[in-house]
Amino acid sequence: MTSNTVSGGTHSPKFAIEFYAEGAHLSQRDKDAIETRIHKLARGHRDIAGASVAIECVSGTNKHAEYKARLVVYCKPANIAASRTQSSVRLAVSEALEAVGRQIREQRERMRDRHRTARAI
Repeated sequence: MTSNTVSGGTHSPKFAIEFYAEGAHLSQRDKDAIETRIHKLARGHRDIAGASVAIECVSGTNKHAEYKARLVVYCKPANIAASRTQSSVRLAVSEALEAVGRQIREQRERMRDRHRTARAI
């Protein structure tokens, strides 16, 4: 199992992103792409405090393997998580990122609605 922590870098939000890979390889290019997408979700907001990306080979050999990507974004008021299993690491990670992004946007919309309702009263 490998673990890397990446902090904000050239991106404006500063938080740690942890990477774990077991039985699968995650290249630096893939890590950078994941980091960019998570930081893009955080841009202009203060609700994200960090993230964890875990990749594991769940079955098969390299030619016919299935990979599971689990992504947790440490977010206020509730953490967001998604897990996807696919035949390639990139596809599993991409689908998990899409699911997390959708959940974060929905959570932010619920919070905006809650604030609008509170002001109206």
